[in-house]
Amino acid sequence: MMKKFLNDPFEVTNELVEGFVIANQPNFRKLEGMNVVIKNRIPEKKKATILIGGGSGHEPLFLEFIGKGMGDCAVHGNIFASPSADMIYEGIKAANTADGVIMIYGNYQGDIINFDMAQDMARMDDIRVETVRVWDDVASARPEDKDERRGTSADLFVIKIAGAASELGHGFEEVLRVTTKARDNCRSIGISLTSCTLPAVGEPIFHLGDTEMYVGMGVHGEPGVEIKPLCTADEAARIMFSAVMNDDLKIGEDDEVALIVNSYGSTTRMELLIIIRAMKRLYAEKGIRIHAIEYGDLCTSQEMAGVSFTMMKLDDELKALYDEPAISPGFARVLW
Repeated sequence: MMKKFLNDPFEVTNELVEGFVIANQPNFRKLEGMNVVIKNRIPEKKKATILIGGGSGHEPLFLEFIGKGMGDCAVHGNIFASPSADMIYEGIKAANTADGVIMIYGNYQGDIINFDMAQDMARMDDIRVETVRVWDDVASARPEDKDERRGTSADLFVIKIAGAASELGHGFEEVLRVTTKARDNCRSIGISLTSCTLPAVGEPIFHLGDTEMYVGMGVHGEPGVEIKPLCTADEAARIMFSAVMNDDLKIGEDDEVALIVNSYGSTTRMELLIIIRAMKRLYAEKGIRIHAIEYGDLCTSQEMAGVSFTMMKLDDELKALYDEPAISPGFARVLW
């Protein structure tokens, strides 16, 4: 049984959201009776506000990715569960201080149903709402079926690009276009070493042997593609590099990328940095330039041990937007 500092395991989401607002005063407020958190100050120049959300248990995603140059409102569901349509609808209304709302969330059935329902409700109120679902996990479907892929740590890149364009005051259609472009230029893969434990259950979702790892495991414990013997950091880097490079995103010499090396929860920064060292060499061998690398706990799965790797192919437009300042409790990009 995994040890955790909890009170009532069925109140985890309510209490973590309350704690987030307390810790980040005076920047955010919570809607009464709902796990919907919104920035206290949304610039009037924004032509599109950004609503993000999904199940809790992946912190800092999504809750902690609202801030300057990031999301404007986060709707937080229960552990690994979609927020309700009513919560999302209230979030849309609260965030709609400009010309409309763009919603960003992972490509999961429960999320699709509830976010679509909330979108329909908002449109009946004459609120302009559009959606960009993130589908970056190359292990979860073939390239020709990419709209069936799971959304994982590429959420960060998509939110960052959307938030930058929104913060600059770009028009609604322009923000929607670059957000979709960012999503379409991202690919991810993960390797799990252990399972996570749901607070209300107290037992691991799955089991791996002491010398096994699971390639392609999803962030909710969804099946991966292959159980393999535990390997070195360099070998793990090569497995993930090959998976994203061998997908349908055309990338080669003199192209430029941004990378995420993400801990699923208990993998240390030491391990991530060793993997980054290997990734640098692999990209150099292909003549591909690395513009930025983000690493740490960015899209977690409770206390799961493991790592996910995300690549976003850059062009001049995406690169410029990525370098715009961003400050949020869970992520910041400030060029020194």
